[in-house]
Amino acid sequence: MNKLFYTIILTFAFTTLLVAQEMLTKEKAIELTLENNLNIKVAKNNKTQAKNSADILNSGYLPLVSLNSNNNIDLLDSEGELAGGMKGSANGVKTERYNAFVNLNYTLFDGLGRYYNYKKFKEIYNQSELAVRQTIENTILQLFSVYYEVARLTEKAHTLAQVLNISRERLKRANYQFEFGQNTGLNVLNAEVDVNTDSINLLNAQQLLRNTKRDLNLIMNQDLELIFKVDTIVKFIPGLDMEVMYKDATSNNVQILLLEKEVSIASYSLKISKSGFLPTIGLLGSYGWNESKNDNPLAFSIQNSSIGISGGLSLSWNVFDGGKSITNTKNAIISYQNQQLLKRQVELEIERDIKNAWDIYQNALYVLAVQEKSMQTNQNNFQRTRERYRIGQITSIEFRQAQLNLLNAKLAKSQAKYNAKLSELKMLQVSGQLMNVEF
Repeated sequence: MNKLFYTIILTFAFTTLLVAQEMLTKEKAIELTLENNLNIKVAKNNKTQAKNSADILNSGYLPLVSLNSNNNIDLLDSEGELAGGMKGSANGVKTERYNAFVNLNYTLFDGLGRYYNYKKFKEIYNQSELAVRQTIENTILQLFSVYYEVARLTEKAHTLAQVLNISRERLKRANYQFEFGQNTGLNVLNAEVDVNTDSINLLNAQQLLRNTKRDLNLIMNQDLELIFKVDTIVKFIPGLDMEVMYKDATSNNVQILLLEKEVSIASYSLKISKSGFLPTIGLLGSYGWNESKNDNPLAFSIQNSSIGISGGLSLSWNVFDGGKSITNTKNAIISYQNQQLLKRQVELEIERDIKNAWDIYQNALYVLAVQEKSMQTNQNNFQRTRERYRIGQITSIEFRQAQLNLLNAKLAKSQAKYNAKLSELKMLQVSGQLMNVEF
């Protein structure tokens, strides 16, 4: 009995703690997830990388400018013949040469490869934005899967606490009746067993609730031991229509939009490969300084220097590059065709998914309605059974069975409620409307 007493004390202490916890609303949970979730942060970083790649600095449209400088010193022995037939020689002649150049290289035309490459990077950036949206949608769906599981376990713990209170009252009544000789010790033992069973069930539910709250904190990237309570009220979106949902799915589903970008990227890759058949025209320019010093007495010029600008055009045309451009183009055509096939495959899958999601959602709503009715029936049956038990018209076993029937009905109704809501959210995700509704 001492063990049972401490179990009850811990149970009520935990219940009191739940009441004192701060409410984590659905809106706050979304806000914290969007701000802190690590997967979303990684997706946003990938988007930033794609944005950098799509910048003008990575486009190839800007010129290449380089600065070069050289300093050479030579020590040589030389012999020579001067004017008038005189011969001479010099040992250890020192020659110094200095130069510095600023070179400019700019591609005027490269077969439009640069243009299509820039367009391709822009599409990759647009695709990265969709990837962020996809990550957010998946994370939000994961968030509410756990959030509603916390809500369900909260309701379960509350229901089990009520069951435990009723069992404790029954134990107390059985003890009184035994003391006054109105029943046998067997009824007391049965009541004690049921109290112990209900206590263990409640403690297990509370432990699972704490574990699931840690899962929720992990998604929101918060302290895992942060305590809170959640909103157990579920609101369904009225007026959903299958035809509208299907239309939204075909035009706004993120998987379809991502594959549309893949088709566009493959198209640009094909055009880039074809640019290899065209010539490249470039502009060359240089501004430089040269100076040389020579202490050779046989040399005509001892020192000279020059500063000047030079420029010109260059043309390069791989008339035949060993078949590399031909092969690249053939493979690019196949890649483009594959992306179109994959897009069609996903469109068919989305059509199936939205129809399945709609059927699952409708079935879940029907199950919820049935479970609500069943719970009310069991609630009424339990109230009548409880009154009959108090006046001694039924046995404790019959009372316990009615109690368990009501417990199972409440838990089933709670499970059906959250299953229906998650079915609704999954359907909204397939239709591409998950982030456009209130939770």
